[in-house]
Amino acid sequence: MKRLPRSYTAHESRCSTLWPTLHLAVLLLFFLLGSVAADCECGYSTSVDGASHVFTDLIESDFTRVRDISDDTDWSRQAFNMSSEVARGDFGEMFVVDNVASGSTGTEKGLQLIVQGQNVEENMVPGAEIDTEREDVLWGTFRAGLKLTSIPGTCAAFFWYYNDTAEIDMEFLSKDFDTSNNSYPVNLVLHSKEASQAGYNAGNYIETNLPFNPTTDFHEYRIDFIPGKVLFYADGQLLGQVNGSAVPTMAGHLVLQHWSNGNPLWSGGPPTTDAVLAVSYVKAYFNSSTEERNKDWAGRCKDMSGPDSVCEIPEVTASNSTPGQFFFSDQNNMTNNQTVSGENGGRRLEYGWLATLLRMVLAYSLVLGLW
Repeated sequence: MKRLPRSYTAHESRCSTLWPTLHLAVLLLFFLLGSVAADCECGYSTSVDGASHVFTDLIESDFTRVRDISDDTDWSRQAFNMSSEVARGDFGEMFVVDNVASGSTGTEKGLQLIVQGQNVEENMVPGAEIDTEREDVLWGTFRAGLKLTSIPGTCAAFFWYYNDTAEIDMEFLSKDFDTSNNSYPVNLVLHSKEASQAGYNAGNYIETNLPFNPTTDFHEYRIDFIPGKVLFYADGQLLGQVNGSAVPTMAGHLVLQHWSNGNPLWSGGPPTTDAVLAVSYVKAYFNSSTEERNKDWAGRCKDMSGPDSVCEIPEVTASNSTPGQFFFSDQNNMTNNQTVSGENGGRRLEYGWLATLLRMVLAYSLVLGLW
């Protein structure tokens, strides 16, 4: 009888011994990975006015790790002008892309929105604005780590925006900060059709005092936006609440803005030197207004009562700012269907890619009759 080459028979022997074991292991891993649920597949929860709310989508931006903001697909720097008449000030406003800087620029780590004090051109004060690319932000909780300027003459703002008659705004006027009596006002505003018709002098406006000096350190400013209700916070402390028909019902986007137009009744200024609004992070947990995103959520959320299917959002307090450094997008085993924007805006896939590869191998093997 003709003998087969030694190498062949040895190889055949090894395959016949290992193949059933390999077969079983791959099948076991395949079904195991297919059954493992990722964390937060049903969303992110927080308490709003004593009731628990779950939001399905997220935007998380740690600006202390962004070297070049122009590469961030989640945000868009703005460039536009407003005349003094439109801006309702002594000067116009000029929003300049380069006035939104990141990395090691300036003295603060993170994102910097600059109002130029000595560069008034054509009766316009150069300022800065950056917006989220996503415009499907409906109900949600929005948080920003901010350090405000101590230089008088600017308005710093963190807000949700649809249009000039549907806006939820936290605004800080640096000219009103007074260290001599620990007075640091914040203006909480809901712009509405009624406010517009009254020359923006209508209700839905609250001025209250921050419980800290906002110019010496970063603090978290938060807006909770749910049907018929908006709540404002600083370091977890409730600052004010607006209820009723003025609360918007449409989707919008988030904005960070720093500007001056010389209006003595609002921003004052312009500042005598460059003024910086520093931003360490923005976190938004929200419901999308798009049918596609809602279908994505329904496809991945199979059981809201399952372990870790809903993740609780850590809350910053006056005595503990550490939760502000927590990002769901940094954690292992996060849900893979959380595209923020752009090609590089997706959340971690973790084991999803491996399960997909194993499915491809199994299908190919079945076609070739190897199983």
